[in-house]
Amino acid sequence: MQTFLTGLAAALALHTHAVAGTPENPPAPRPIYSDGVLDAAAEGVWQAHAQGWIIEIGSDGITRWQDTPAGCYATAPAGPDMPLMGQVEYTLFAPYADRSHAGFQYLPGDQTTPFERLDALPARCGANNLSSETGVFEVFASVMERHYAFFDVRGIDWAARVADARPQVQDGMGEAALRDVLASMLEGLSDSHTKLIGTADGERFRIQDGQGETLPRIHATSGESPWLIGLIDQLQNDVLDPGSVFTANDRILWGTIGRRTGYILVFTMGGFVDNGVPPGSAEWGAQEIAAFDAVFDEALGAFSGMDRVIVDLSNNRGGYDKIARMIASRFAAETFTAYTMDTDRDGEPDHVYEIAPSDGERFTGPVTVLTSDVTVSGGEIATLSLRQLPNVTHAGQATRGSFSTPLAKPLPNGWYLELSSEVFTAPDGAVFEETGIPPDITLPVYPPDAPVAGHAAALQAIAAGE
Repeated sequence: MQTFLTGLAAALALHTHAVAGTPENPPAPRPIYSDGVLDAAAEGVWQAHAQGWIIEIGSDGITRWQDTPAGCYATAPAGPDMPLMGQVEYTLFAPYADRSHAGFQYLPGDQTTPFERLDALPARCGANNLSSETGVFEVFASVMERHYAFFDVRGIDWAARVADARPQVQDGMGEAALRDVLASMLEGLSDSHTKLIGTADGERFRIQDGQGETLPRIHATSGESPWLIGLIDQLQNDVLDPGSVFTANDRILWGTIGRRTGYILVFTMGGFVDNGVPPGSAEWGAQEIAAFDAVFDEALGAFSGMDRVIVDLSNNRGGYDKIARMIASRFAAETFTAYTMDTDRDGEPDHVYEIAPSDGERFTGPVTVLTSDVTVSGGEIATLSLRQLPNVTHAGQATRGSFSTPLAKPLPNGWYLELSSEVFTAPDGAVFEETGIPPDITLPVYPPDAPVAGHAAALQAIAAGE
């Protein structure tokens, strides 16, 4: 239990998902650096237009530049307090036949981010010092304007907010005053994947909302740790049959209910191993996938012949998107289209995600996926994928409504901005950003008067076929 509580924060911050766009029949990706030696084909300057990134790759490592309408500046080295998406770096690349383009990946199995080779670093990069208050403001405003995908969905007139805020910003106004202006511009965005983190006058701050109703209520009452402990104790002592298994670095709990219903709860899409391997590395990705496969092979093998399986994502906080798709592959009888994703707001998908049945243990009988407004990010991607299967029913409450991988855009003064830039769309054209994915069967999962017992009641109703 202690491992679960101390390690959960890092895993909850994880949401790695590379952007698509490779040509047909792309070459197999290979390491940028192998045993510290740079692959010569990867050396040079590369630009990803949709993300506003320029990377310089050399024998001494990778330098990332933020190419914004307000100017181009180098990203400061990642600090220990920076979220994981600001720390992970590409490890693999796939050069295209023309050698002028390549696809880069964070981890094996990701889709690739398309980059175009440049002859040299553009002269605009590093040309201006943008770390003043007015410089930071103009970068912040232009980055949000260029990359944020959901102003219309969330009812925000960004141009008007920028116009109202600009006269309030002057050089020399100080960090705290600038923070307050930027915070006012984000007010009401209600997007948990958009956040501003930094230090102002020596004090750390984090500007983020969109946490749904359940988590703020829990934080204001019992606190999150006692609540999670109560949920796990209740499951193991009162809901599941004897012999349940809490495993994968305390991220997955599985067992049976009434000996005829299989049950598997997944807290995060990753964080399954804790052996000192750096998160975001290729070795870490391989170990995460292996750990996931081992648990699901054991659990689904034990569920063979049962009446149904409940996949509980009602407390899933996201993570590695490949794991989200792997969950769906464990319940598929044939290859299916799960969703599409658009990264450049042109209305056309950059990638169509198809999921093939897993080679490991599978369960293709009746499945119920349980969600709540805590379910977010990779948990929502798994839910969206599972809903496309004919044997799956969705129960519980609507998900959070924050799908996009956070686009990391560190600001020139060392503050850190993440924002939602990707549009995930169901095969029928539905987009569930902001609204969340509504269930087929509505059940209270974490009601205000019973946030622990209500979860048990929902599971028992599903297991009873109600």
